Formats: sequence, structure tokens, C-alpha cells
Amino acid sequence: MITDARVLQTEFVPKDLVHRDNELTTLSAALKPLTNGEPGETTLLHGPPGVGKTCTTQYILNQLHENVIDLNTQYVNCWKDHTQFQTLYRILEGIDQTLDIHRQSTPTDKLRDRLHNYDGPPYIVVLDEADQLETTDVLYNIYRTPNIEMVLIANQEADLFSRLDTRLKSRLQTITRIHYKPYRSGEIVSILEDRVHWGLEPDTVTRDQLERIAVASKGDSRVAIGVLRRAARLASQDNERAISDEYIDEAVPEAKTEIKQKNVEKLTEDQRILYDILTEEGEISAGRLYESYRDRADEPKTRRMMRYYLKKMQHYNLVVANGENRGRTYNTSS
Repeated sequence: MITDARVLQTEFVPKDLVHRDNELTTLSAALKPLTNGEPGETTLLHGPPGVGKTCTTQYILNQLHENVIDLNTQYVNCWKDHTQFQTLYRILEGIDQTLDIHRQSTPTDKLRDRLHNYDGPPYIVVLDEADQLETTDVLYNIYRTPNIEMVLIANQEADLFSRLDTRLKSRLQTITRIHYKPYRSGEIVSILEDRVHWGLEPDTVTRDQLERIAVASKGDSRVAIGVLRRAARLASQDNERAISDEYIDEAVPEAKTEIKQKNVEKLTEDQRILYDILTEEGEISAGRLYESYRDRADEPKTRRMMRYYLKKMQHYNLVVANGENRGRTYNTSS
């Protein structure tokens, strides 16, 4: 039944992207000057999870590599590499400048100086989940380095900009902003149709069933593709030639659980402490949550940063907030 498993992965970048024409055009225009040896524009892609921000960025980078021979690019997942050292290391790694850098002993200043001395060809640095950076100083370091252009990806512009100091905020006021809205059901169906065409045998799934998946995904392409993949695997395991509605219904909660588990695994140490407390305690006030977090963390962050962490986890449906201000409570999502 499955002819190409790669196509059924959320990370797969198709040859043609559908329903993101405006976003692709804007991002391409912001980076196109690099093809003529001119500076591009710093760009911010923002919107909820599963709306194609990372995919469109990878798509444009692939196109640029086809048209520009002398071009460096690097993708950094700031949820994984969230400290200033980790982010700088990944950026320098993209231009082969880390051979003599030791993760345990090399001071961060050395990485920062090396970045500032970069004098190679145009370099595009993609900072995915940029609002996860431990410190936004790294954005200033990149911004003032010639020949390096940033593509920032975040859930909400306000969350990222609220942490910037006045100096950096003023410099980034004129960047190109691209807002991604959730996919409509019909758009999800189109995305799935392409995946079916390239990844499954003919007559494996009907359009009505794709619409069923689209409704269950609630505009999140990751969920939709995950449901399709798991339903196809369930049918294959039973040696069926087509996907039934029962397989889809079984795949929906499994796909959502898989995504949730991946998000939990991505949490930083401090975020994981907060999540574990909520899992153990159930609904809890912000004050009690911070007290428990402070007792467990080796280097606890401020209350403000705790609220920021919780808001980020809300975006990924890991945490639910109830009430307002001092009466607010938190719990894990069901």
C-alpha cells in the first residue's frame, strides 16, 4: 500500500507546495537580492504549529541552492539549541568553523568573535522556534554581521518581540513579516491528495476519507499527515488494499498522541520540570507552580520567564490555562 514512506513524513518537502503562494512569493522576494550579490531582508514567519512555516522555508532554500552556487545556509532548531553557545555553534558549523571549538571549554565570546569575522559568500541562517532562545543577544550578533541574513520562525510575533531590548527591537521593526493562518479543510485535503499520489498505491483512500481526516486535523497539517500515515500502516499490517473509516478513526488519537509526545520530548529542562509538576499535581495555581518549580530547578528562572514557558507550551497544546491574573491556574491538556 505504501509506495514511498518518506512522502508520509511531516518533514518531507514536496516539489510543489500548495496553498502557500503568497507566503512563498514574499519570502522569495525578501531573499532574492542574494542571488545578485546584494543584501536580502531579515524575515519573520509567524503562526500556529502545523501551518507550513518550516516547510515553505526549506522549499525556498532548496530553490536558492539550485540557482545560486556560492551560497551558505543553515537551519537551527532553537528549541533544541536554545543557549547562546549552542545557537552560535550550529551557525558556525554551517560554514565549517567549529573544528577547534570544544563544547565544554571554549568560551562563548570566541564563537561570537568568529561569527563577526565571517567574510564568505551570502549566508542564510534559519532560526526555527526563535522564541525559544535563552537569550536574544544572539539575534543582535547575527544582525550586525555582514553577509548573513536571518529567517526567524515563531508562533507569535508578540512573544518574540516582547523579549527584545530596545536596541534590537528598533532594528527589527522594518523586517519582512509573513503571517501564516491555519489551513482550511479543503486546503488540507489538497495537501493530502499530493501525499497520497506520491506515497500510496492508487485507490487506497477516497476523497471523502481525506475530508474526514482534514476535519479531525483542525487546520494542522502535521496531524493530518500523521493520521494518513498511521491509517495506511494499520491497513497494511492487516493486508488490506484500502484504508477504511475505522482505520482513520483509530489513527486520529494515535497521531495526536505521537505529536504531543514529540513536543514533550523537545521541552527544555525548565519547561520539562513545569510539565512534570503539572502532570503530577493536576490543576495548580501559578504561585504554587512557581514554588514547586523553584524547589526542583538547579537554576530557577524568574516568574515572568515561567509564564513565558507556559505560554509556549499552550501553543503546542501541552498546557491549558484557566482564569485570569492572580486567579489563573494551569493543567496539562487532555
